[in-house]
Amino acid sequence: MPHITVKLWPGKTDAQKQALADAIVRDAMQALGASEASLSVAFEEVSPDDWADAVYQPEIKGNWDQLYKKPGYSM
Repeated sequence: MPHITVKLWPGKTDAQKQALADAIVRDAMQALGASEASLSVAFEEVSPDDWADAVYQPEIKGNWDQLYKKPGYSM
């Protein structure tokens, strides 16, 4: 625990994905007190043409109250 899925547009290199996965694992271990062995990270590429219907509407706009980081807002 946890399994983290990152949805993003195609075009990122394997090295970029690995760097992000490493950062996610490092930060999740620190924030959650989880062990590295218990974490997994996956990437799901979604085309820009499909983003609004496949990701934005159902997962972002449709779950606005559950987002801890909202798009367009600074941390």
